[in-house]
This record gives sequence, structure tokens and C-alpha cells, in this order.
Amino acid sequence: MFRKIAEFGKFRKIRNAAVRLRGACRQDAGMVTSEYAMGIIAAVAFAVVLYKVVSSGQVQAELQDIVKKALSARM
Repeated sequence: MFRKIAEFGKFRKIRNAAVRLRGACRQDAGMVTSEYAMGIIAAVAFAVVLYKVVSSGQVQAELQDIVKKALSARM
């Protein structure tokens, strides 16, 4: 029984060394082209939604009201 525990300890050391070596060899420096494409698509979709919200009548009126109040404030 003790022999099996000792062998398990050796296996763990070898496995940990292999994991460290694999991590050192496999380093991602950045995104691949497909990740860039998905990021750009998500950014464009967010920009379209934001544009639709900001250009809606109610939001536009609120923004104009805020700007008018800010410009007419006395200092």
C-alpha cells in the first residue's frame, strides 16, 4: 500500500512538470482572425443599438434639455 502512495507522489511530480512545460510552450500572444471578426461584429452591433437609442425622439429631447440647462446655468 505504501508503495502505491510513493508511486502516486512520483506521478504527481511528473504530471506537474509536464503541465508547467506545456504552459511554457503554449503561449497565446493575441487573438486570431476569427476572434477579431467576432469582436468587430459585436462592436458594430453595439454601435447600431446605441445609435438607435440616442437618435430616438424621446432620448434626443432629453439630451437637448440637459444641454440647454447646462448652457443656461449661471456661475
